[in-house]
Amino acid sequence: MRLFIAIELPGTLKDQVARLKTDIPDTVWTKRETYHLTLRFLGDYVAESRVFELKAALSEIHAHAFDVTLSGVGRFPPGTKKPAHVLWVGIAPTPPLLALYRAIEKTVTSLQFPADDHAFNPHITLARLKHFKPEPSVEAFLTRNTNFRTESFPVEAFHLFSSTLTEQGAR
Repeated sequence: MRLFIAIELPGTLKDQVARLKTDIPDTVWTKRETYHLTLRFLGDYVAESRVFELKAALSEIHAHAFDVTLSGVGRFPPGTKKPAHVLWVGIAPTPPLLALYRAIEKTVTSLQFPADDHAFNPHITLARLKHFKPEPSVEAFLTRNTNFRTESFPVEAFHLFSSTLTEQGAR
């Protein structure tokens, strides 16, 4: 199974994020209904037998509710030396979100999942670019939406998700 741990976004925020979609050549935009904030990707090939163990361990994580604000846009890889492959909406820094990430990381590594080898960079994936050359419309998109910001929303839960990759994107 392809599993990840994430925070679901409220519908009103999904609507705001969806309005950022624009015309950039060779770009596949993430579907509105799949917008989420990934806290930890667990892998593409997790045995189904591990789900019960994961759910039990994750249910032991107790955190107080906190607010999150979507803020700004960006790209992976960062900078301008290499063409963008992913466009994203950022998350305003918040200590409770980082604490939740650390608690989840500690829990999943205690279950023998490999440690996350990337720095935690909370974001909502907007689009994947299919070209490997600089695209002026990407930089125009980033400039135009640099001040994108939503109202904060309460985070009261996180979820274990399963997804399937298809030619039309993740399901």
